[in-house]
Amino acid sequence: MYELLDKINSPADIKGLGTAELRQLCDEIRSCIIECCSGHPGHLASSLGAVELIVGMHYVFDAPADKLIFDVGHQAYAHKILTGRREAFRETLREEGGISGFPRRSESEYDCFGAGHSSTSVSAALGFACASRLTGREEKVIAMIGDGAMTGGLAFEGLNNAGAGNADLLILLNDNNQSIDGNIGAMHEHLLKLSTSASYNNFKNSVWTALGEGRFRRFIQRWLRSLKSWMVKRTGGDVFESLGFRYFGPIDGNNMEEVVNALRRLRDIKGPRILHCLTLKGKGYPAAEKDPTTWHAPGRFNPETAERHTEGHVHDRYQDVFGEVLCDLARRDRRVIGITPAMAHGCGMSRLASEQPDRFFDVGIEEEHAVTFAAGLAAAGMKPFCNIYSSFVQRAYDEVIHDVALQELPVVLCLDRAGLVGEDGATHQGAYDIAAFRCIPNVIISCPRNETELKNLMYSALESPKGPYIIRYPRGMGEGADWRGAEYELVPTGSAETLAEGSEIAIIATGPAVNRALEAASGYPGRVGVYNFRFVKPLDEELLSHIASKYGSIITVEDGSLKGGLYGAVCEFMMASGAAVRVEGIGIGDMFVEQARQKDQQEAFGISRRGIEKKIEKVFEEQK
Repeated sequence: MYELLDKINSPADIKGLGTAELRQLCDEIRSCIIECCSGHPGHLASSLGAVELIVGMHYVFDAPADKLIFDVGHQAYAHKILTGRREAFRETLREEGGISGFPRRSESEYDCFGAGHSSTSVSAALGFACASRLTGREEKVIAMIGDGAMTGGLAFEGLNNAGAGNADLLILLNDNNQSIDGNIGAMHEHLLKLSTSASYNNFKNSVWTALGEGRFRRFIQRWLRSLKSWMVKRTGGDVFESLGFRYFGPIDGNNMEEVVNALRRLRDIKGPRILHCLTLKGKGYPAAEKDPTTWHAPGRFNPETAERHTEGHVHDRYQDVFGEVLCDLARRDRRVIGITPAMAHGCGMSRLASEQPDRFFDVGIEEEHAVTFAAGLAAAGMKPFCNIYSSFVQRAYDEVIHDVALQELPVVLCLDRAGLVGEDGATHQGAYDIAAFRCIPNVIISCPRNETELKNLMYSALESPKGPYIIRYPRGMGEGADWRGAEYELVPTGSAETLAEGSEIAIIATGPAVNRALEAASGYPGRVGVYNFRFVKPLDEELLSHIASKYGSIITVEDGSLKGGLYGAVCEFMMASGAAVRVEGIGIGDMFVEQARQKDQQEAFGISRRGIEKKIEKVFEEQK
């Protein structure tokens, strides 16, 4: 099907190709990515823009002996295709048991470091570089960072440490920000060739040796640094030079010849260095070039017509409910502020950005800053709604504790994508938020069972004088509740509700799993009770005491970790109260959850009508 690509089974197979063949290979890789992602939804636009950089890395360096480390992983599809995973990529990308959407150590020897969250590559690369120096291994270390990951604080921490320690590593900054001027200019290209040439650097080292360690050498060094600093400032690289990195570029990261020439020149230069590469997100696919935000992860589409096969939403998505309610609350209360770490479209906050831009803040990929920024706003009398995906709020754990909870500041933390999320795999499952935050004083943790309850919890959080007030809700569609027609209602903090009374088994559930519990219990009228514990913290202890006195068995159901979650909370209460009641839990077990369809994951963990029915039958059978 592909003249060149079908013959490439490892990076060694591209070493003998000429420049024209490398360009053809890049075109074929793009076609392969487009073909695959049209039927196996993944991160398309970022990977299309990074093809030449990845081909160049494998052409110039010798992986897996040389270490190629990727940031985020959105950009790494070409790397997977070139490293013996071409057919598996085509057939199983992001499917259960198939190729991961991100670099993964257990998947290939070429994936020397896993990546699913952003801004990790520089720190990891520094670790590899230091290990190479300490063990005497002759290997090159290259980190490729892009898709906004350089805004993350961890990236700057890594750069600061690497520059100060004079580490021998190369950073490729894959800059696909479309606002950057792409005209490099002849003079700039000349300076780039001069500063990266082997002869220039050999001459420079010879001059330093001849000058010795005296005052004249130090004077020349200071003069050259000042001159270079002035030149670098003309290209935006002064921040990297100030951190101890030698800055090169920018180059056209989609020009195969330019990429290869720059990497060859930089390969044998020692010390911390950064190559600034300008790329076009969505390169080679017009629809993605025109709208890289939509085509970042477009879902299924027709590769010929670019028509996206968007699955019809039977019900409103939770993210859309959040976005509309937030706008309405902002109209009602001037204190309402929206904050997102680079997820405005995904979390539904783009509506607020358009309607009230002065009260919307996209802080970039900076979860820690987002939380402390929200804390500052709250301390100054505002009511910030900070929306962070559940798996990403892990990065802001200390800020939630130290900057919000300790001071009881009324920050509303809306944790989107809580629970099982599907094909993004282990790095993105929102399994741990309840367990992580339930042990923190002053924290309120709520889980709406449908769209209307999300609306009312947002309203209640706005009215709450203290925080952090956490509202966690899942990825995907709601239950079909008429939330637009419902009036706002205050939900008393810590209150649960009785949905069905029973006599033998009580199901205590939280979040949308409450609805599955109701469905399962409908087959056992009068025998199985169902209780909506919309607050996991604080618990409704009065209702728990009633349940403990009435039932012989309890089943808890949650879309989250059993350890430390609702199950743990109920067990702790029953043990402390001395209740003679058996407690069974349904939820996510003590494991990392691999990629699969969201519904398949829910079935696997029993967080479904059928799974709950099986647990009910098991308890009835054992009671006999």
